[in-house]
Amino acid sequence: MDSVLEELTQLKQQINEHNYRYYVLDTPSIPDAEYDRLFQRLKSLEQQHPDLLTDDSPSQRVGAAPLSEFRQIKHKIPMLSLDNAFSDDELKAFERRIKDRLGSTEDLEYAAEPKLDGVAVSLFYEHGKLIYGATRGDGSTGEDITHNVRTIKSIPLSLRGGGFPNQLEVRGEIFMPRPVFDSLNEAAREAGEKLFVNPRNAASGSLRQLDPQITSKRNLVMNAYSFGYFAEGKMPQTHVSSLESLQEWGFAICKEVKRVKGIEACIDYYRALAERRFELDFDIDGIVFKVDHFAQQEQLGFVSRAPRWAIAYKFPAQEEITRLNAVDFQVGRTGAITPVARLEPVFVGGVTVSNATL
Repeated sequence: MDSVLEELTQLKQQINEHNYRYYVLDTPSIPDAEYDRLFQRLKSLEQQHPDLLTDDSPSQRVGAAPLSEFRQIKHKIPMLSLDNAFSDDELKAFERRIKDRLGSTEDLEYAAEPKLDGVAVSLFYEHGKLIYGATRGDGSTGEDITHNVRTIKSIPLSLRGGGFPNQLEVRGEIFMPRPVFDSLNEAAREAGEKLFVNPRNAASGSLRQLDPQITSKRNLVMNAYSFGYFAEGKMPQTHVSSLESLQEWGFAICKEVKRVKGIEACIDYYRALAERRFELDFDIDGIVFKVDHFAQQEQLGFVSRAPRWAIAYKFPAQEEITRLNAVDFQVGRTGAITPVARLEPVFVGGVTVSNATL
């Protein structure tokens, strides 16, 4: 049991450090695939040893703390994260769990949409007017970025048309298109300035500018992907139809969103988009599948940090070849030995990797 406790402690420390570097410092230290591996291992150990589960575990929270430079805004409804799938079998297991809970044997309808690699935000409208914008933050409280989101042309300052609730929270992903990212880094290179690591890093840094004029020059884009809180209004009955309504009200929607029926159709969608992944003008790291009907979503409910009715099917990790320069052996508190590879630095998955556990 001591060895399990030590591994849990180390995993929590590693994940917290990576969260800090990614969410607070905007300097990711490991590829997403390695982070996912650490997180899955932590969840697995906690499931096997529930008595060791603690409230401060990364598995019990959604994101990282907001930056102190911005005023904080508490979300009216928490912005939860999603569980992940990494294979067809895991996606099929997700559907089996849903069908068991719904008591259904029929093929379900899903909303399939690319998992945009940007910054999740919440926009609050009252009587059709933009009141504030906030980052996801820790899922409960985010950073007030109202003065920056107002500069993004794909975010309406006033909703179009009618039929929207008097109070409406719209959620979406702000990202930097690849051509914009390339131009930004080219200009930085010519000026001798620090380059951004990847489009997600550039979008995050642009949104956290205290001067909105800097943000306005970055040509960021937002795609709306859902609504959160709403009051005094009637909303559509399915996720896809809600996106259509958001588009009518003035929001940009990802053109790749599609309604599919049955898990095999989900897999087909995943494979088709994976083949075109690098032809897109924006970065994606997987596909999000959501049960389309809101009545079924409500019946399925939530677990502590994620909805039961949605899952992110992640793409395989990007791979590169590099040179192994040396292997060091680290000794843990209990005497456990971990070999660590010292690598010729290689850029992969949006970060530069120079060390790897073996």
